[in-house]
Amino acid sequence: MTVHRKVRRLPHHDYLGRQTCFVTICCNQRFKYLREQVTAQRVLSSLLECAADLSFLLHAFCLMPDHVHILAEGIHDRCDLREFVRLFKQRTAFAFRKQRGLALWEMSYHDHVLRSSDRVEAVACYIWWNPVRQKLCAHPAEFPYSGSQTIDWIERSSLDASWSAPWKQTTKVS
Repeated sequence: MTVHRKVRRLPHHDYLGRQTCFVTICCNQRFKYLREQVTAQRVLSSLLECAADLSFLLHAFCLMPDHVHILAEGIHDRCDLREFVRLFKQRTAFAFRKQRGLALWEMSYHDHVLRSSDRVEAVACYIWWNPVRQKLCAHPAEFPYSGSQTIDWIERSSLDASWSAPWKQTTKVS
């Protein structure tokens, strides 16, 4: 059974161009599909391919057992974050359904376009520390499905940031 949420999105133009956006995509019914190494590797490879294909830099990413965190920035004015997420979800869901006969993702996702007051490294640290908060490892560098294309994340992840996802500060997107 797929979880359906009422999605609150910004106007489309807010997702275009050189925006930096924090995205969380949850596995269908929060099943822990990504704890399987083969599935996690395929999803990570697809994430990196989609970012390259659509001209996004991944400042931070982390594949948790039941969700994915991405901090992505468009590198030109024509970048479309919603298209990037759509393509990533489509490619990974198709391959997963073909292999396992199951839905990989929930229908929607959470997003937050960073404001000028949001420091990229603070948001990245929030992402990298997620496996530690969930007691999957003792230090971010130990988790095999985290990384960055732009930040020396092994060194920078030693900073435990106090930033928190906006939907965790109040209520989840319904």
